[in-house]
Amino acid sequence: MALATRTERPPSLIGTVWHSTVGKKAVMAVTGLIMLAYLVAHMMGNLKVFFGAGEFNHYGHWIRTVGEPFLHREWFLWAARVALSASVVLHGVAAFQLSRLDRAARPEKYRRKRHRASYATRTMRWGGVILALFIVWHILDLTTLTVNPNAQQGRPYENLVASFDRPAVTAFYIVAMLALGLHIRHGFWSAAQTLGANSARRDRALKFVANALAALLTCGFLAPPLGVLTGVVS
Repeated sequence: MALATRTERPPSLIGTVWHSTVGKKAVMAVTGLIMLAYLVAHMMGNLKVFFGAGEFNHYGHWIRTVGEPFLHREWFLWAARVALSASVVLHGVAAFQLSRLDRAARPEKYRRKRHRASYATRTMRWGGVILALFIVWHILDLTTLTVNPNAQQGRPYENLVASFDRPAVTAFYIVAMLALGLHIRHGFWSAAQTLGANSARRDRALKFVANALAALLTCGFLAPPLGVLTGVVS
């Protein structure tokens, strides 16, 4: 009696998308835009530190109560954290796998090294590593307060000032924000290409937006630590 052959299930849509190069690039583009939206909101919140301890601490309290009474306390915050964490992981994994595929497609090194890409493009890999290390430190420093010298729950202003009172931490933060600026500049342009937003007419405008966003976010995130360093925020 012949054994019945096992029918293979057709691949799911998600699996098909993920296992294709175009799909991975699309995942990187979408998750990158999600992270960009978060960065804009986070920067605007950080700048409240220049309005004093009361304003900044009130903002820290408000963000934990978003959605009340429909949502319980911190539900919105945790939903945002989960979505952001998933975006970071998917973005990083897709970038790593695309890098592996690119190397596999070009096993032999070029005889003559040519710098065809921009500085931001060539530093995307190391910039990603720096940002990954920074995210871990930032969470330990200002979220869990594990390595923060002040470590007062509900006192984000005082915790931020205590964090940037350390020159080594401020220097690391500055390096990470410069890497972030380069990452945004190249990433926004790549996302626009992947999602089909670029064209001969729109290229100049998109490049301007990419440069402006990178400059705005870099300066916005550098403002609080430089404010502490110069005594404007204390």
